Amino acid sequence: MTHSNQENGYTFYIILISCIATLGGFLFGFDSGVINGTVDGLQTAFDSDSVGTGFNVASMLLGCAVGAYFAGRLADRFGRRAIMRVAAVLFVISAWGSGIASGSLEFVVYRVLGGLAVGAASVLAPAYISEVSPARYRGSLATVQQIAIISGLFIAFFSNYLLANAAGSSMTELWLGYEAWRWMYWVEILPATTFFIALFFIPESPRYLVLRRKKAEAEQVLTQLLGAAAAKTKVDEIDASLASDHHIPKLKDLIDPKTKRLRKLAWVGIGLATFQQLVGINVVFYYGAVLWQSVGFTESDALLINVLSGALSIGAVIVALLLVDRIGRKPLLLVGSIGMAASLGTLVIAFLNATTAADGSVTLEGIYGPLALIAANAYVMFFNGSWGPVMWVMLGEMFPNQIRGTGLAVSGLAQWSANFGITLTFPIMLTSIGLAGAYGFYTVCAAISIVFVAKMVHETRGIELEDMKG
Repeated sequence: MTHSNQENGYTFYIILISCIATLGGFLFGFDSGVINGTVDGLQTAFDSDSVGTGFNVASMLLGCAVGAYFAGRLADRFGRRAIMRVAAVLFVISAWGSGIASGSLEFVVYRVLGGLAVGAASVLAPAYISEVSPARYRGSLATVQQIAIISGLFIAFFSNYLLANAAGSSMTELWLGYEAWRWMYWVEILPATTFFIALFFIPESPRYLVLRRKKAEAEQVLTQLLGAAAAKTKVDEIDASLASDHHIPKLKDLIDPKTKRLRKLAWVGIGLATFQQLVGINVVFYYGAVLWQSVGFTESDALLINVLSGALSIGAVIVALLLVDRIGRKPLLLVGSIGMAASLGTLVIAFLNATTAADGSVTLEGIYGPLALIAANAYVMFFNGSWGPVMWVMLGEMFPNQIRGTGLAVSGLAQWSANFGITLTFPIMLTSIGLAGAYGFYTVCAAISIVFVAKMVHETRGIELEDMKG
């Protein structure tokens, strides 16, 4: 076999195992998006008010925060692959239980279980990909995770649309005496089972194996990834990058030994994770159908707009995939922040010109309806061409080997806590300060994120994981 054929073989293998890891991202997207078409069904089935519905929708995110925090740390103890398998099982249980639930409490329990799985998948898939990929195309492969997330959202929106149309509405009985909204959850069982089975065909992360002093096994894996000659050198480099006094990461590793304060790098991770949510992206994901119905679209049209947003999102992520290893992470984040601030500001102008009827329904008349639709989709594209994938790329690679698990744990906890706060407060903001007020807040956060990226974020393009500095 020629050298270039060997190289192609290694590259194909790395792409294959990365794609299996990103099935976790697909389920993360599906699980996050499926609720979008079921909000009306939940309100009717469980007879809940706006705060109750907000909690039913946001309940999964409590599990996500806990799942992200503990997955990073447990993955340092039991391995990336083992914890991803646990997540796959939780996805199956959650999908079945959310559909069969007969009351709010039961539903919340199953959604929290799904949240644990989503939280774990969200931090472990990008970490695993970064740990098995060469620096030169690590960013592109990690960006595939976002394509998987958006594909999951897209498939969830599309299957919601098909099921609601087949039944007549999400609240109408579809098959076997169960309403369409319940079947929306059960669709997820198939990809979740596929993910669980596929995880038995990928190797453990070589960085984890060195961390656990299993250097021979790590060399075996790296031989499959890089070839025998490069494997031995890489094992030694990984080993040298780990602290000599202790191999097993601890939370206190995030404290700077000189200043006795949280490392600046940890703050950057927390900042990236939090700003990704403070710009309000998940309001579009979780409440998209409700949002478009509130400005005059029918349920069917609103679900179709979600499908359009999903398709545009995939296109935007593909652009990011092509650029992330060419121009770098920081320029993409800056362009994204500026574009989101501008498009969110346009949405605020549109919603300020909305008319509210006596029953509380909102209508966008004249140019403001199309303007809101264009601005919302531009916003989704700017997010998915920048912060959507790049935040996960950076979290997966920016921490040195010694603190990657703990750095991901703290950043993941921050990300999902911010997500929970934004999701829970949106229905309350909607009834108190209206759509213009809510989107005004997200606009301000997008504007602040421009300053954060410019001042705090350092480029990681092309740097080997062993050369990342804390």
